[in-house]
Amino acid sequence: MGSLERLLGEISNIVWGPPLLILLCGTHLFLTFRLRFIQRYIGKAIRISLQKSQEGQGDISHFGALTTALAATIGTGNIVGVATAVTSGGPGAVLWMWLTGVFGIATKYSEALLAVKYRITTPQGLMAGGPMYALEKGMNCRWLGVIFAFLTSVAAFGIGNMVQANSIASMMKETFNVTPWITGIVITVFTAMVILGGIKSIAKTCEQLVPFMAVFYVGGCAILLLMKWQTVPDTIHLIVKSAFTGQAAMGGFLGASMKEAIRYGVARGLFSNESGLGSAPIVAAAAQTKNPVRQALVSSTGTFWDTVVVCAMTGLVLVNSGEWMKGLNGATLSKAAFSDFPIVGPIILTVGLLTFVFSTILGWSYYGEKAAEYLWGTRAIQPYRWLWVIAVMIGSVLTLPMVWSLADITNGLMAVPNLISLIVLNRVIVAQTQEFLWREDKIS
Repeated sequence: MGSLERLLGEISNIVWGPPLLILLCGTHLFLTFRLRFIQRYIGKAIRISLQKSQEGQGDISHFGALTTALAATIGTGNIVGVATAVTSGGPGAVLWMWLTGVFGIATKYSEALLAVKYRITTPQGLMAGGPMYALEKGMNCRWLGVIFAFLTSVAAFGIGNMVQANSIASMMKETFNVTPWITGIVITVFTAMVILGGIKSIAKTCEQLVPFMAVFYVGGCAILLLMKWQTVPDTIHLIVKSAFTGQAAMGGFLGASMKEAIRYGVARGLFSNESGLGSAPIVAAAAQTKNPVRQALVSSTGTFWDTVVVCAMTGLVLVNSGEWMKGLNGATLSKAAFSDFPIVGPIILTVGLLTFVFSTILGWSYYGEKAAEYLWGTRAIQPYRWLWVIAVMIGSVLTLPMVWSLADITNGLMAVPNLISLIVLNRVIVAQTQEFLWREDKIS
């Protein structure tokens, strides 16, 4: 068993090695320039995303699609993942993570546009879309669509289910001494109540949960920064400086070069916001929208909120605390940094992790379900939902190190067919953007 865990760990390191990171970053930059820096429309995109009114065909509102995607995207990576980046890459990793989010907006926009353009209406009258349909209908490569759907259906159980459930159970045990069985039963029941109702039930829950958890966490981080406001300017200066020079050894911190700052900042940024992985477009395809560009703009705000705002706030709190200089690892660093502020800090961290993790379980359930539907038809939906509920319970009570590595591997491999579709179909993306945004600016 130990040998298998090591093997999966090595494969995971290879999958998330330089080739994939270069492919992801290269796609971000390529699409940014092809779309004339689409990031400049972020203000308009945010305004559209807040509208809950019905428009065009679809199952849920713009806001419902966005919050469901954010539910899946904002997770432990926004707290523990950022801490891991700072531990391994130094304070400069925060800036590279932030820049990855800025350029990732173009990729998130592009994959959502293709998802809406190539979506289909199922016999039940519901929408279905995502990279698998773009690969099949846009590129005539159903075999690549099948590979993507299979990887997604497997990855969902790891990164979106058991890993998340285990994180909640472990935290409740450590913080409040609650038995994992009790935590597991509670999470399983709440998960079943939401996901068995389908996308409309998931979206309705996420519309309530995501704004609360984001505002609570970001607001909490802002309060923590205000409590130590005197050191914030120096913290920002340190982050920017070390991003380009590296950080010399200090205290228990071994020191990080500029190369390490880039490597860990970019890697954790990509893993956190999921731009290019192809997961978020699956729910974007369910949105009610007049044209693909409107929903693409809305979806692009997901990367903005996830990395440019939430991850940045976490990074500022961690670096500003000074705890990173003690050589603490990811989870320990997060706990130490937030514990610097008695009562308030631990509450913000605990509530943030609880809501982030539970929302991820909800969002990824839909991704996995639609992938299973693509592979085996609508008859697979109900069995998949019940398997999902059971997996939440298993993940809560069992420590499964292999699940982490398997989740990383399948999650990373998902990106390859999705990125191929984005690059091959870039002319379609540009043509749609030109028709609905550049030519007459029909987006209002």
